[in-house]
Amino acid sequence: MIRQFFLLGAVTFAVAAHASAPIELRDIALVNAGNTASVSLALSDVLPQKVFTLSSPARVVIDLRRTRLRRGVRAPHAAGIVTAIRTGARADGTLRIVIELNSAVAAHSHWVARAHGPGQLVIDLGSASRSVTAPAVQPQVAPPQSTPAPQAVAMPAVPPQPIRALHAPQDTDQPIVVAVDAGHGGNDPGAIGHGGTREKDITLAIARALAQRIDSEPGMRAVLTRNRDEFVELGDRIERAKSAKADLFVSVHADSIRDASITGASVYVLSERGATNQAAAWLADRENSADLKGGVPLQGKNVQLDSVLIDLSQTASISASMIAAERVLIALDSVGEVRKPRVQQAGFVVLKSRAMASMLVETAYISNPQEERRLRTSAEQDKLANAIFSGIRTFFEANPPPGTRFAQLRRGLARATPANPSMP
Repeated sequence: MIRQFFLLGAVTFAVAAHASAPIELRDIALVNAGNTASVSLALSDVLPQKVFTLSSPARVVIDLRRTRLRRGVRAPHAAGIVTAIRTGARADGTLRIVIELNSAVAAHSHWVARAHGPGQLVIDLGSASRSVTAPAVQPQVAPPQSTPAPQAVAMPAVPPQPIRALHAPQDTDQPIVVAVDAGHGGNDPGAIGHGGTREKDITLAIARALAQRIDSEPGMRAVLTRNRDEFVELGDRIERAKSAKADLFVSVHADSIRDASITGASVYVLSERGATNQAAAWLADRENSADLKGGVPLQGKNVQLDSVLIDLSQTASISASMIAAERVLIALDSVGEVRKPRVQQAGFVVLKSRAMASMLVETAYISNPQEERRLRTSAEQDKLANAIFSGIRTFFEANPPPGTRFAQLRRGLARATPANPSMP
């Protein structure tokens, strides 16, 4: 089952009302779960927010004064009840975020603490059954001469409704389980560098280092889909992660390309609407052919290697995957070169699971001689593993699954801090 990710707790923050520098919106994330959703806004500072609704079509509007959008930040794709997210700068320096919905729903905004930085503004969108009703409009004797400006609607406080997994009761310290998948293996060597380095050996070394780092963190546990040089079918990798009730699936790889000068890491998640670009599509095709390299016939297989079809039940896991992948990409960028500055999407079979958030990390280009030499060293393997772990931990600190130690720590922080005062 998917552990639904909800940002818990309201925390008081000091608002720098008279700061001279504009505040920056650094990221917009959407986590969808059926008839509820959460939109998270990562900001460089805390500020008062104005939230109101509009109808025809149903929209939730967030106005942030003295705020600008960081260059390159894009709104996430539509998912579930959210049909679109738009941003726009107003003449007075206010940044407006418009969340378009398929029907009117209750909305509630609150600030959530983060391990690093001032926190993030979260807008929880409730179920359609808790729709917001606009104030009644008094009939006019004569038609008005002009259209009145939309009126702000008071937003009722509707707490998020977490759906708890059976293995994660509310008041336990259940660890977060991360499935670490070392790409290729056995008679599938993966890519081979100019110096003869085999991808399957590098991925296993990094996966072991990452698992060791995860196991050393209180409240987290790692499960390796393979811990030796063996061939594991793509579908079996997913099943091993599901059997361990993993909350996150991370597949580790080392990219290869004909141009030996290309360097850098990249992170991928499953795509709902085709590959981000042709290069991502080619990579997915190559990784999806791993079963063929391992000598597994396609006849009778349940997994379609030529086309990965997405249904609505996977939307929540893809949304969570994108947020987690963005955190890992940021962490990789802090320790080395990143080839693609944004998370890429394509139809990777190994990521097609409704049960958990999933990502594929191309740690470096084994086809580049310099990166190949670095990948062979334990220092580089540890550096990459630590970066991936850092991104994973940051994701779960902000999005703890219910019933886990991370969720307990989040609730404890919220109880120790007075409630967030109302903001205009």
